[in-house]
Amino acid sequence: MLDLTFETPKPKVIAGAKHDWELVIGMEVHAQVASNAKLFSGASTRFGAEPNANVAFVDAAMPGMLPVINEFCVAQAVRTGLGLKAQINLWSAFDRKNYFYPDLPQGYQISQLYHPIVGEGEIIVDMGPGVARRVRIERIHLEQDAGKSIHDMDPAMSFVDLNRTGVALMEIVSRPDIRGPEEAAAYVTKMRQILRYLGTCDGNMQNGNLRADVNVSICLPGAYEKFQETGDFSHLGTRCEIKNMNSMRFIQQAIEYEARRQIAIVEAGGKVEQETRLYDPDKGETRSMRSKEEAHDYRYFPDPDLLPLEIEQAWVDDIAASLPELPDAKKARFVLQMGLSEYDASVLTAEVQNADYFEAVAEGRDGKMAANWVINELFGRLKKDDRDIADSPVSPQQLGGIIDLIAKGDISGKIAKDLFEIVYTEGGEPAQIVEARGMKQVTDTSAIEAAVDAIIAANPAQVEKAQQNPKLAGWFVGQVMKATGGKANPAAVNQIVSQKLGL
Repeated sequence: MLDLTFETPKPKVIAGAKHDWELVIGMEVHAQVASNAKLFSGASTRFGAEPNANVAFVDAAMPGMLPVINEFCVAQAVRTGLGLKAQINLWSAFDRKNYFYPDLPQGYQISQLYHPIVGEGEIIVDMGPGVARRVRIERIHLEQDAGKSIHDMDPAMSFVDLNRTGVALMEIVSRPDIRGPEEAAAYVTKMRQILRYLGTCDGNMQNGNLRADVNVSICLPGAYEKFQETGDFSHLGTRCEIKNMNSMRFIQQAIEYEARRQIAIVEAGGKVEQETRLYDPDKGETRSMRSKEEAHDYRYFPDPDLLPLEIEQAWVDDIAASLPELPDAKKARFVLQMGLSEYDASVLTAEVQNADYFEAVAEGRDGKMAANWVINELFGRLKKDDRDIADSPVSPQQLGGIIDLIAKGDISGKIAKDLFEIVYTEGGEPAQIVEARGMKQVTDTSAIEAAVDAIIAANPAQVEKAQQNPKLAGWFVGQVMKATGGKANPAAVNQIVSQKLGL
């Protein structure tokens, strides 16, 4: 593994009118389980279906309909726990969380309060080259999602779409280890990355498949350290929860606003009320949604329709054996075995598809050269065209072919960029394009000598200057490259120019 420096998280310090204040942040990430069926029914989870098309009888809470656990969703939760180095609980149980919403037909949500399927774990949050922060995971539990209320289709009525009702969610709860807006966004980014590598959640925040509830409180400097020593939450300020955040930028903005709101209340002699709030990105502010309920407000009790969930260690071990190489391990391998910089390795491992593409290009080739071409040329062009790697018109085999031609000396770096543009826009096999279009690099020293002699004969004054100042020999190299259409071997040109000028 990389030799990362694990720093004590540096808190975000906000200056108030009377004191400096620090932030304490905990996250509850709701990740939709990547599954074709819901948690307790066989109804489809396909996004974009007609309203109320993906609804089974049990989702609609029809009388006598009983939930049946989806084994694949359980496996996905276990897989996630293993990916976060968490304790897998071989015995867990489901509870009923009782509350009424129009889009929750049963009048309760099936969740896991007392006995979650996954216990304590951790996530390493990258905060810069060579620096990472450890955020502890308290638990991961399975629960069913609610439906969606729609208020903008009629001025006098609201509508309900139950397609999401019963969709399996993993609620991933962190400890209050996050100390600033940037770290909160980095935490969700890293969580999303790991889930996508594992294949347990697609991480699509725009569709609501990954969203975060952010708990924010403020405290005076030193109070957090006392909390860490004692575990006594009284050292921290009253927390407010910002619900359903689905943007890294909005997460940071909401935390900044909420912290300053709480500071203003406390410094004015008031008391922060524990509540659930929503963030309005148009106004850049949070607003009250409801008072924050405690567990007893929901009257949790074991779900009588579901037996406790018992799994075998051998089954967990089989899932563990099937885990892919995760981003931290892949990044370390790229640095240690391929000689990449930490920055380049981070870019290439940010998305699993990017990493897979790079590895296909780099196989049997120089890793640094492959990384340079993938990051600078391919990613740069894809970004310009607003495309992702899945839509790349250049395959790993084609890009690898370009790199092979450079390595063999058939083309120069400049010609390679022209060749890349042709392959990107027109397609084709790189070696065949080079032959068909006469792009092959000139390595014949006699031809290069002739070009050098012609340039020297035509520029006697420049020759005299170069002989007095050898740095000016580069001018001759440029002229020769220009005269040969960039096809001359640059190393050979440099050598012959130096010889002809007597340098």
